[in-house]
Amino acid sequence: MSGFDEHVQQYLSLRRSFGFKLEREEHLLAQFVAYSDAAGQEHLTGDLAIAWAKLPVTASVNQWAKRLSVIRSFAVYLATMDAATEVPPSGIFPTSRQRPTPYLFSEPDIERVLTAARGLGSPLRAATYETLFGLLAVSGMRIGEALGLTRGDVDLGSGVITIRHAKFDRTRLVPLHESTTAALSAYALTRDRLRRPPRADVFFCSTAGTALGRSGVDRMFRKITTTLGLRTGTTHPRVHDLRHGFAVRTIVNWQEQGVSIDAHLASLSGYLGHVAPADTYWYLSAVPELMTLAADRLQVRFGAQR
Repeated sequence: MSGFDEHVQQYLSLRRSFGFKLEREEHLLAQFVAYSDAAGQEHLTGDLAIAWAKLPVTASVNQWAKRLSVIRSFAVYLATMDAATEVPPSGIFPTSRQRPTPYLFSEPDIERVLTAARGLGSPLRAATYETLFGLLAVSGMRIGEALGLTRGDVDLGSGVITIRHAKFDRTRLVPLHESTTAALSAYALTRDRLRRPPRADVFFCSTAGTALGRSGVDRMFRKITTTLGLRTGTTHPRVHDLRHGFAVRTIVNWQEQGVSIDAHLASLSGYLGHVAPADTYWYLSAVPELMTLAADRLQVRFGAQR
């Protein structure tokens, strides 16, 4: 036996104490432990880690690199206790990270998506998806955060949502516009009228009264955007793009109002649940409207002639 299992549990426990969930890492490390035991290896070596990372021979090089990075992080930890541990070098697998091109939904696009959701056959399903997609579009919440909301997390009286297990297991408050609160209140009444009693303490529920699954939400979003013609062979809108669009629209509105972006970016970052403002820049694509507004402000500031 390799004896890695105990070290894996200690490693996961340590990192989770810092707020990391590590669900994927736990699954992969369990596979690695089983592989090491079958190979009769007592120490973690570079050759062992690389051989395991390449087990799915049909996988992409990027996938191999992700698998190896999980083992590499564990090896760094293990090396502090076992001098015979070899930390696999970085750069073994040449990878290329391409950022998915976001689809920036216009307001008419969002209205069409909500109208299509409203037309779904089941009244409860229609109300759920219309309200869910609407909330994501106007709040910038992550889809996982919205699906994980309990009824108690949505305070319809004060118009504030409490996200209790955001990224890195942090808690944050999301204040809502009164129109959003009204829409959520209307949904709650419809949900409770059409589905009694609930089978799970969730705000957004399925027709069976259970929590919505991420895969099911993704399928519904793909179906709607395909039907509307928003999804094509080259354009692939994702649910996550609603969050991206919220960030960009906020910056555009600030630009139009003459608001200092630098002074307010931290507010947007906190609202989105980012650890630092630098993380928010990931969402700010160089969209033509945003760049035009920025150029206009530069011309005003420096007195350039058009």
